Amino acid sequence: MDWTVLAIPGYFGSMGAEYLWLKRRAERDGPSPVDYERHDTVTSLTMGMASLLVPFVVPTLLAPITPGKGRFGKALVVGALGAAAVTTVADVLARSAPTIETAADDETGAPAPADPRRERRRRASAAARKVASVAGVAAVAAGGVALTTTMADRLSSKRLWEKRVLPDLGNGPLAFGVAMVGWDFIYYWNHRFMHSARYMWAIHVVHHSSERYNLSTALRQPVADAFGTFVPYGLLSLLGVRPEMILSARGLNLIYQYWIHTDGIRSIGPAEEVLNTPSHHRVHHGVNPQYLDRNHGGILISWDRMFGTFEREDEPVVYGLTKNIDTFNPLVVASHEHRDMLRDVARSDNWSDRVSYVVRGPGWAYARHAELGVTATAEEAAPVHA
Repeated sequence: MDWTVLAIPGYFGSMGAEYLWLKRRAERDGPSPVDYERHDTVTSLTMGMASLLVPFVVPTLLAPITPGKGRFGKALVVGALGAAAVTTVADVLARSAPTIETAADDETGAPAPADPRRERRRRASAAARKVASVAGVAAVAAGGVALTTTMADRLSSKRLWEKRVLPDLGNGPLAFGVAMVGWDFIYYWNHRFMHSARYMWAIHVVHHSSERYNLSTALRQPVADAFGTFVPYGLLSLLGVRPEMILSARGLNLIYQYWIHTDGIRSIGPAEEVLNTPSHHRVHHGVNPQYLDRNHGGILISWDRMFGTFEREDEPVVYGLTKNIDTFNPLVVASHEHRDMLRDVARSDNWSDRVSYVVRGPGWAYARHAELGVTATAEEAAPVHA
């Protein structure tokens, strides 16, 4: 049973009620960044529907190229390694180009004729840079898919259930409690990881891309989870939690997180000290400097308090990204950070930068751009995490 699907009527009913309440408030007090805007809402709902449909399609598409499982899995690994080797050789050749020198004729002072051999080496170097650009992207993309599909296959709940180290906990209260608390604990770390590694942020940025904050924002969900590396929720199966119980915990956790995407509830009193609430989650969606990368919890805010990522709501929240993408196109919303990340890989001339553009935080890329004197157009500028 997928609780998130069963909750769809409740989503639309509550969004309708919130829309009417916010409309009346706007008429009385003026507009605010939490009001519904038609294009923004349509984009959020589109992403929500896509997040429900994509999991039915992507596993089928990726199964044939999953190493150790699909018939083309080995070819994917070999292709990634081959592309990496080609890139490395091309890097060496590209760096072998002679420096550009303008020699002068001793008698006339005019520029001396170009050395044909040096020109050929420069042209070869330029060609090598192009090869490294394409092969580098191919190596990173193919290697990433090989890694993520292998992890998803090996660490699934069903596989780990067969290797459980504790006895079956059944379907009683103990199993339910372990599943809910365990899921929430793992979710905290995965959520935190999605804000600290760029390839993970490229998946999660979808959820932060709206400059508004209302219940429809909760439905603006990622669609590229298959290309991430997550702490596996299947680890709970090792503790005796049945896979179907883990799925139920997932659904209930996501449903809980739906209602915290609102400005209509300012505080829930003493429970604010334990639970993730609208106030705490408004902070998480803020781009105010003190709000960046804070409050990662799902149901419990206790994890943030324990691990040093808690921030209380203080000043008014500014929503969105530190560099907003200014589009409602769902395809761009879903893919813009992957596009920009791979563009950075293509522009790199060494493996240290290529890997860093993928695995280090989004902010590192902008610091590196500044260091190298790279400027990006407004269209190319990738958002930094909120």
